[in-house]
This record gives sequence, C-alpha cells and structure tokens, in this order.
Amino acid sequence: MEYSAKTFIQNYGSILLLLLGIGIGSLIGVFFPHFVNNLKPIGDIFLNLLFVSVIPLVFFAIASSVANIEGDSVLGRIIGMMSLVFVIGIVVAGVTSVIFLYLFPVSSDLPIEQAKEIIDNTTQDSWGEKMVRFLTVSEFSSLLSRQNMLAFVIFSFLVGIATRKSGSSAEMFRKFINSGNAVMSNLLVMVMKLAPIGLGAYFAYQVGTLGPQLFGFYAKPIGLYYIFGLLYFFAIFSLFALLAFGIKGVKRYWQNNILPSLTALSSCSSLATMPANLLAAKQIGIPDTVASVVIPLGTTLHKHGSAIACIFKIYVALLLSGKDFFDPTNLVMAVGITLLVSIVAGGIPNGGYIGEMLIISVYQMPTEVIPSIMIIATLVDPLATMLNATGDTVAAMLTTRLIGQKLSDPIAEKTVSSG
Repeated sequence: MEYSAKTFIQNYGSILLLLLGIGIGSLIGVFFPHFVNNLKPIGDIFLNLLFVSVIPLVFFAIASSVANIEGDSVLGRIIGMMSLVFVIGIVVAGVTSVIFLYLFPVSSDLPIEQAKEIIDNTTQDSWGEKMVRFLTVSEFSSLLSRQNMLAFVIFSFLVGIATRKSGSSAEMFRKFINSGNAVMSNLLVMVMKLAPIGLGAYFAYQVGTLGPQLFGFYAKPIGLYYIFGLLYFFAIFSLFALLAFGIKGVKRYWQNNILPSLTALSSCSSLATMPANLLAAKQIGIPDTVASVVIPLGTTLHKHGSAIACIFKIYVALLLSGKDFFDPTNLVMAVGITLLVSIVAGGIPNGGYIGEMLIISVYQMPTEVIPSIMIIATLVDPLATMLNATGDTVAAMLTTRLIGQKLSDPIAEKTVSSG
C-alpha cells in the first residue's frame, strides 16, 4: 500500500500539481477578472523560457536523430509514412467535421462586425514568394526565431543528413549534437517544473479575458466546435491508437497524454507542448528515431484542430454570405482548403490570416465576414491547439506501426538503465 501510494505520487505528482495550478488560475479568472493582467507576465515568463529552450532542442533532436539512423531506407520510410499519416489525419478531421455540421446545423445568422484593423498589413506577393518565405529565410540568424519554425526544422533535418553523409569525419560533430540533445532535454525537464505556476497564471488570464465573450453571438458555432472537438479528441485519437497498436496502444496513449493535453489547453501553443509530447512519446515506447522526426515536424505541419476550425470557419462564412455550405462544389473546396491551410499555412507567421484570406478569395465572399471567422478562430484556439499538439503523438504511433517497428517497454528500459 505504501509502495502504491509512492508510485502514484511519482507518476502523477507533476500532473496533480499542474491541475491544481490550472484550477486555482481558473477560479482567479472567474472571480477576480480585473486581477488577471497582473498574472499574465508570470505566464509569459514561463512560455518564453519554453520557447527559447525549444529552439535548440528542435535542432539537436532532429539533427542527432537523423544522423544516427542506420541505413538510407529507414529515414525514407519514416518520412513517407509520416506524410501519409499527416494527410489522412487532416482529411479525416475535415470530413468528420462536415458530417457533424450536417447533423447539427447552425440555423441563426451571426452579425458581421466591422473591424478594419484585421489583415490591413498583409503582404501582397505571389504564391511563389510565399513559398520561398515558407521554406527558407535569407539570414542564418532568422532561423533562430520561432516565427520561422518550419525553415529551422528543414535546416536541422538537412544538417542531420549531411552529418550522415560525412561518415567518420563527422564523428566529433555527431557526438556534439548527441550531447546537445541530452543537455537540452534535461533543461526542458527543469523548465517544466515551473509549469504549475506558469500555466496556472496564463490560464487565469485566458479565463478572465476570453470567458465573457463565449456567451455572445458566437456561442452556438463555438459550442458545437467544443462538443465535436472533445468527441473527436477521445473517439478518433483512440481509434488511431487502436489501429496502431491495439488496446495496448490506446492504454499507453491516454496514460501519457494528460500532461501534453493540459499544456496545450493552457498555453495555446503547439510549440510549447512539444517537450511534453516528446516525453510522452518516450513513455509510450515510440522509438526515438520516429518521435524526434514526426513530433517536431507535426508541430508545424499536422493540425487536426486547425483543420476542424477551418471547416467551421468556412461554414460560418458561407452562412453569413447566404451560400449553401453543403453544395458538393463547396464541400470539395472546403476539404481542399482545409488540407492546404492545415499543412502549408501552419508554418507561416500569422498563417491563420492567410487561411482566412484564402477562404474569402476562393468563395468570393465579402471581406466583412473576416472579423466573424477570426473571432471564432480566437475563441476555439485552446481546444484547437490541444487537438493539434496531441495528434502528433498518435501520428508518431501510426508511423511506427507503418514502418514495421514496435513500441518498446519503458518499464523494462528503466530497469536496465537503473541496473
């Protein structure tokens, strides 16, 4: 009995502390909304620590993982299967959202609010120029900004490939990136110990500032998003884990998905959730070679929550414009836009604005609907982020299965390492 209590505290102590911090923060946001601005700096400090720690972690994790892969075919299989999983996941999110909205339509019109400050400063350039900015930067220093995350991921990936191709002459560099990976992983463990305070403060700010808006004109579509999002979160992710590794996969996924879910829900940042996802992947037993590639890339390219939100935004925008969302042509375009926005715009700074502009352009709608769909995007962001971030872990499980590997036994590994 004593051992069981001790084991429970060791396994769930950090989660209980995080729940306590978020609970206290929520109560402060509800009962003392005028005080939450004083708490926001505490949350910002914690998130800033996460962001500056994640940047070097991404480099060392991806570069060392790719550099240490043995055999040229392994990396190709990981990337190929990962891409397949990403595309199928986003399409599933889009199609199931359409079905849900067909079964539970929004019948009342929403008001078009006038707000000219949105997207006035959008850069007017070609899609080719957008693609250049999406994949690359002009200065090395720009790679170190989280605003250029995808370009940095690609650079880290290429460094890993170059290290492999350099053979024995790169042995010292390989040791450096392996050591850097270990150091940055431990740094993030230290930073995450501040999570109950930092995320609690940030959650207080969210509840205090966004809470009242939930009961306005946008309550119905936002309510439907949260209902469907939670159903999707539990049902579809459980199905994916089941397809990957059966009942064992489902149990391991949910046993280790609590901390990433709460981190995403509180921080509204897939990037800030990535450290918790990497820790969860290790506890689930996902091979490091898979997790270190799929999860960082998924942070930018794999977004179930954004895909669902995109469908809901298109639905509301068409409703405001007096058009039929369920027209076959509109449905096909909706799924196509969702796939494009979720994968492509996810890595572009302020990519959500590009998604909204794409919606308006493709469907030839009045620009006055932009504020309405942006309000919806803002208010569903916590759950959307949770779906975006935690979907990366289950995607890594599916990728592991598709490339023919198995989950390791974390308990056995702990026993070996401690012995």
